[in-house]
Amino acid sequence: MPRIFLLTGCLFFIASISQAQNKTANSVAPPVTVPDTGKNTLLMPVTVKDTGKNGAESLTLQQCIDYAIIHQPGLNVSLINVDVAKTTNAINLAGALPQVSASGDLIHYLQQSQSGGAAVNSGTGSTTSSSGAKSSFANTFIPGIAVSQTLFNPSLLYAYKSAPLYIKQAQQVTDSTKIFLVASVSKSFYNLLLTLEQINVFKEDTARLGKSLVDAYHQYKGGIVDETDYEEANITLNNSKAQLRQANENVIPQYAVLKKLMGYPPEKQFNVVFDTLEMMKSIHVDTAQQLQYEKRIEFQQIKNSRNLQAELVKYYSYSFLPTVSAFYNYNLAFENNNFNNLLGTSYPSQLIGLSFNIPIFTGFSRVNNLHKAKLQQQILGWNEADLKSQIYSEYTQALANYKGNYYNLQLLQKNVAMATRVYFVVTLQYKQGIVPYLNVITAESNLITSEISYLNALFQVLSNKIDLQKAMGNISY
Repeated sequence: MPRIFLLTGCLFFIASISQAQNKTANSVAPPVTVPDTGKNTLLMPVTVKDTGKNGAESLTLQQCIDYAIIHQPGLNVSLINVDVAKTTNAINLAGALPQVSASGDLIHYLQQSQSGGAAVNSGTGSTTSSSGAKSSFANTFIPGIAVSQTLFNPSLLYAYKSAPLYIKQAQQVTDSTKIFLVASVSKSFYNLLLTLEQINVFKEDTARLGKSLVDAYHQYKGGIVDETDYEEANITLNNSKAQLRQANENVIPQYAVLKKLMGYPPEKQFNVVFDTLEMMKSIHVDTAQQLQYEKRIEFQQIKNSRNLQAELVKYYSYSFLPTVSAFYNYNLAFENNNFNNLLGTSYPSQLIGLSFNIPIFTGFSRVNNLHKAKLQQQILGWNEADLKSQIYSEYTQALANYKGNYYNLQLLQKNVAMATRVYFVVTLQYKQGIVPYLNVITAESNLITSEISYLNALFQVLSNKIDLQKAMGNISY
């Protein structure tokens, strides 16, 4: 029985299949040559370059996804960006911690004032002569430590409230990348399996046509038919061989696309493994589920952007408030006319206080920034409304594609069964000399078309299911 009947039977009787039934897994790899392994092979294995002592590894769809989650460069970049967002928040919030600095002035007076009580100010302290009779010291060294603590700052308040939102934003970008990656790897995996299954169909077709060519040749030599039957059989066989060769060539770039999506080394090879029963079970999806916009990552992202914009509006609203800080300074003054003895005597001083800064007039920048932030808030509101329309459009399109192709798949199953029977009957009639060879060619063409159309519909439904799950926000990773 051809491989197509096995797929058809699985789909028809999937509801009655026992959970304890043994599952059959098949492994295929990038083709170099395609050996004939028999008509009952569900998916023909092909020769692959051995990349190690144990040969190439075999990966299921889930294993391909798991590999991509770890090794895909774009996803790893988004994961690093989450850490970048956390580090950026730490930088922005550094001003909330005490700020400590050390400074010092080393001064040598080239000319000294002789007036009493004259003060000479430096960056961190001052020296003062005691009287007119007593001159100021020629050398002064004033080291100091300054400690400040911000008590209130509108910028720090905004940084504190927006910090978790920026981290969430980076994480949502990572989630979006994962969803795209799962969908892309799955569809690429199915596309590869479709080509590999097409190779099986073309192999069976080539085998059938080869047998028909032999029959036509013997009937031609026996004088039963003329030479045209033999030539037509040869032409049809050559066409089938060309299709088989093209399908084999298409597998190589499809493997390359899958490797790129996975982040798999191009120079290494791997086999793709699939479970036929699980694949047929996974073709179904509950189309009665209601669309929930909140499950879409894009909707979550724009909601987080609106929260960030709301915090920015609050920041500009509160930016007229003063900045308040506490400070503490400790200075240690050294004075001496003899430079060698400068550090012999010290004169310490300490001070503590509060400082504040009130923005009185900033050229209307605060008012304009607040107005701009509110306008951007309105834009995000309209973007959210537009996103809902886009999500609904994607959902309805994906649902229509899934339902239409699923119905088409059921019809094509029947076509494969009928085309197989017709080809069998017409072949027997031709061997008995009842019908011309043109009928065999027509039956063979209908059979190969039915089988290829069925396979296209099968994997198209699987791809449509991915699109529908993505549109509904149901892709898991």
